[in-house]
Amino acid sequence: MTQETPLARLRRMRELTLQGGGPERIAAQHKKGKLTARERLDLLLDEGSFVELDRFVTHRCTDFGMQDQLVLGDGVVTGHGLIEGRPVYVFSQDFTVFGGSLSETHAEKICKVMDQALKVGVPVIGLNDSGGARIQEGVASLGGYAEIFWRNTRASGVVPQLSAVMGPCAGGAVYSPAITDFIFMVDQTSYMHITGPDVVKSVTHEVVTSEELGGSEVHASKSGCAHFRSTDGKSCLALLRKVFGYLPLNNAEDPPFVPTDDPHDRQDVELDRIVPEDPSKPYDMHQVIERVVDRGSFTEVHADYAMNILVGFARLGGRVVGIVANQPSVLAGCLDIDASVKGARFIRFCDAFNIPLVTFEDVPGFLPGTVQEFGGIIRHGAKLLYAYCEATVPKLTVITRKAYGGAYDVMSSKHIRGDVNLGWPSATVAVMGAAGATKILYRREIEKAKDPAAFEREKTAEYEATFNNPYKAAARGFLDDVIEPHTTRPMLIRSLELLKTKHEERPLRKHGNIPL
Repeated sequence: MTQETPLARLRRMRELTLQGGGPERIAAQHKKGKLTARERLDLLLDEGSFVELDRFVTHRCTDFGMQDQLVLGDGVVTGHGLIEGRPVYVFSQDFTVFGGSLSETHAEKICKVMDQALKVGVPVIGLNDSGGARIQEGVASLGGYAEIFWRNTRASGVVPQLSAVMGPCAGGAVYSPAITDFIFMVDQTSYMHITGPDVVKSVTHEVVTSEELGGSEVHASKSGCAHFRSTDGKSCLALLRKVFGYLPLNNAEDPPFVPTDDPHDRQDVELDRIVPEDPSKPYDMHQVIERVVDRGSFTEVHADYAMNILVGFARLGGRVVGIVANQPSVLAGCLDIDASVKGARFIRFCDAFNIPLVTFEDVPGFLPGTVQEFGGIIRHGAKLLYAYCEATVPKLTVITRKAYGGAYDVMSSKHIRGDVNLGWPSATVAVMGAAGATKILYRREIEKAKDPAAFEREKTAEYEATFNNPYKAAARGFLDDVIEPHTTRPMLIRSLELLKTKHEERPLRKHGNIPL
């Protein structure tokens, strides 16, 4: 028998690492409509750019006969590659090997790429598809999760961290994606929950499926845990590549500039007609955003959650910006608990990674009612205020219509150090709307008037003439200018260019105490 040469052995073992859990399990993965760990990396990364690390790692467990079940790679593929020529560290869990369960060595592989990413200042992308902790290893597996969580926290705000949940993600496993910056989910094939349907049934007697408990729709629209939702694995990975294109490699760099053929001085006259004359009529703020930013550049984040506020990435003159906008067509654009938390988290991400903020404001106030008050709107609304106050990136604000009460202050006003604050002619900056203000200011006079309704209409008209315009605020310098809506794009691009060298010192401290 011919002895195997070292080179032949290497080639054989490398071939083994590509087989995962074997053809049958790969076929089962495909039957579920899921891609394998390596297929996902092939779609995510530029062709031929992936460099694998730790392909020969195996677990060390000797309990429950595990010493006879060694698979090269131990259920996770790790390494680095390129997305549009820019480096990224990656890990992709392999459900065909022990159900993608996390062992001590599985965790060590993930930790290694996270450590390297932080060392060289490169983002980390995790593709999660795992049955959870490997039960046979007990506390060693749990310790592996904790090591990953610690690194997620350490890297937060230093390098971008993106998580795609491509299959199950249950128990303690959910906390790693939860600490990362953005979570992507896939319809019908991915889910996240702390406890599974069986445990829920035994404890609370609720009968629920994994999809109903923690599927993509639930987390994209109800819990807010998922930022992006896709119909299948391929579209999820394409979206991940797209979002990656807006982000800098680390917190010491600027986001990538992409030249545009959309003229910097483009003026869209449709903007002059977009805000209805009737202040109670809604309109879609998407139309404002899309007419101002570089054509086709707006990518919404959290599109199905707290839809009374819009957040997302776009480009203005080729520069990446973070968009925050009230949505008049949902709850009249009021700020509530969910909208406040959604906006605050996005603002803090943008500030951490040098992405200027552009705010489009049309806000009648915070949503009233016992549900909001008992739910802690004061505390949660303060998160949005804190995030805007804390941000030192360039902050540009355009008031399109209403800017009422404390919500005016919160939405990147001049008072909390907005750098450029502009108003459209339709802007109204006031404590509240004219009708409500009249009822308070003239309560006694209205009661005594011969014709209370006529008197109230007269005083409401007077209040509107005095305050329902942007000029009181502009007279005090709270607005830098009142502009014609069609000039918004060139004004913002010029302001961004000027503010690119902005530098702002803050008091030395360990960290602030955001009202969590």
